[in-house]
Amino acid sequence: MEYIKAFLVGGLLCMLVQVLLDRTKLMPGRVMVLLVVSGSFLGFLGLYEPFAEWAGAGATVPLLGFGNTLWKGISKAMSEDGALGIFKGGFTASAVGISGALIFGYLGSLIFKPKMKS
Repeated sequence: MEYIKAFLVGGLLCMLVQVLLDRTKLMPGRVMVLLVVSGSFLGFLGLYEPFAEWAGAGATVPLLGFGNTLWKGISKAMSEDGALGIFKGGFTASAVGISGALIFGYLGSLIFKPKMKS
């Protein structure tokens, strides 16, 4: 049941973003930034964590979840290091995910030999 819930929540989030892209003149990069900032803001308000616990990977994997992870890292680092935590907390919290994306992206490029579009 958890897989179905994650699939449905993740699919609903993706559908909403696709509608946003189709109905507005926002560029994809701006929509991505909007998602990360929204996840951070919802984390700040304390609304994202209960949603993520209920929805599982359907809520933590998309960019909203990345924004929430940044917020959790920043809030933890601020409580430990004060204002300096604003600058280092997000990097510390998201380092594993970013490193994984870079490493697996590189390995994928070695396996599949990407080419520039002509």
